Amino acid sequence: MSKVYVFFADGFEEIEGLTVVDMLRRVGVETVMVSVNGSKVVTGAHGIVIQADGVFTDYSYEDGTMAVLPGGMPGTNHLMAHEGLKEVLFSYHKDKKYLAAICAAPSVLGMNGLLEGRHATCYPGFEEKLLGAKAMPDAVVMDGTVITSRGMGTAIAFGAALVSVLVSDEAAEDLLKAIQY
Repeated sequence: MSKVYVFFADGFEEIEGLTVVDMLRRVGVETVMVSVNGSKVVTGAHGIVIQADGVFTDYSYEDGTMAVLPGGMPGTNHLMAHEGLKEVLFSYHKDKKYLAAICAAPSVLGMNGLLEGRHATCYPGFEEKLLGAKAMPDAVVMDGTVITSRGMGTAIAFGAALVSVLVSDEAAEDLLKAIQY
């Protein structure tokens, strides 16, 4: 069974983070909302306050299948600055576990050398931060174990791509039909 850690920081883009959590939980994927703030309470870029399942130090992460980074500002900057999260990302990359990021958050992967030789996408204007990657204009780009997406408007397609790799293409199609996408 897959286990996904979604990392939240103050200033995250609410639609990008919560859509992924919602879609994964709808298909039965164990999905853990992790705050990197040191408090379970996280405030989104538009003032929406959520409560994460736990804080970063509550988990060891070796049991995870995928790490997901929502975008938004300044949330992406907070994710970029978190040294413990960087260690998790490097470990997942080394172990060929899935890394997924949307909007500005693919820059976290790029600036840390985790996109080298891959195709990726991001929020327009962040392409120069996809170091080592070929930037693509697609809504969602899957290249090996790295999945990236453009932004708020692509959150459902991004969530469906994650369901496809973690469960099945059929589960993703059924979910999209159920939510009238």
